[in-house]
Amino acid sequence: MDALRKQATKFREQVAKQQQAVIKQFSSSGYESSDVVVIDEVEMQRHQQLEKLYRATRSGKDFQKEIVKAAETFTAIGYKHIETGTKLSEDCCKYGAENNSENILAKAASVYGDARKHVEKEHEELNRLLSTQVLDPLRQMINGAPLEDARHLGQRYSRMRQEAEALREEIVRRKIRVRESQTAEHVAKLHAAEAKMQELKANMAVLGKEASAALAAVEAQQQRLTFQRLVAMVEGEKTFHLRVAAILGEIEAEMVSDRQKKESAPPVTISENGSEKTMYFLAEATHPFSAESEKELSFSKGDFVVVRKVNPSGWSEGECNGRAGWFPSAYVEKRQRIPSSNSASEVF
Repeated sequence: MDALRKQATKFREQVAKQQQAVIKQFSSSGYESSDVVVIDEVEMQRHQQLEKLYRATRSGKDFQKEIVKAAETFTAIGYKHIETGTKLSEDCCKYGAENNSENILAKAASVYGDARKHVEKEHEELNRLLSTQVLDPLRQMINGAPLEDARHLGQRYSRMRQEAEALREEIVRRKIRVRESQTAEHVAKLHAAEAKMQELKANMAVLGKEASAALAAVEAQQQRLTFQRLVAMVEGEKTFHLRVAAILGEIEAEMVSDRQKKESAPPVTISENGSEKTMYFLAEATHPFSAESEKELSFSKGDFVVVRKVNPSGWSEGECNGRAGWFPSAYVEKRQRIPSSNSASEVF
């Protein structure tokens, strides 16, 4: 019978050791997960609190790593964007400088080239913000000592708890041995194991409080810092896009204005061959017109204008009150045709 009891006890010890090895190997968070009450309900609550904090800090750290990874990608793409935009800016400015400044495309290229430089400066500022206000603070916390120290305290408590769990099972076995054979040796070993458990319990209480406080502080710091860095990223991107939109809005308005001026401006005249005979006609102004440049002709409603040229662009060239220039064709109505040999003074 004694041999069978010894064999059964040995078998239980082997099973217990295997269980501890499996728990240690498959602990998913680095902190032992167990629902076994090792000492009492207070210790069980402490254990569950530490497990929750340990998992929370691990999740927070993983999320910070994802933000860092994304910000690094944004920065790398940004530098590539800056390189491409700078090259485009140089090409546009070169085209504008090498072509006639009166050419609407050449002027637009110059305007866009100059604006592109400002856009890339804004991109550089965004990259600088991502580096100093997002990447650096998060990297510092991910690799910082407070996080690692707090997690090490949690791991120490987890190992101590595993030790207490193994010791509790040992105490159970020794109590069985004492009941089976109450020898002085068995009683002494039981008392030694119980004394060790009391000491371990006291150490666990101290370490548990310390680990809980450290992990709770780190989790709060993680939450606060990560939120602040997300806000900084959002504000930086918002400022970048608003400034770029303002720059592009200004050059778009300038380009459109130049195009409209070009399309509405009086056409450039080419002197005619004196041998050609062009038919002028007399027209009456139906609306007043005020010249905005030296090339244009002012007149009042009811004035008579000698029209010498009508351009498909909607402008006509003529003479009124001793002055010549261009005016909108729709502002006058034709009255009679006269030969080009006559001057305006002869008509009137």
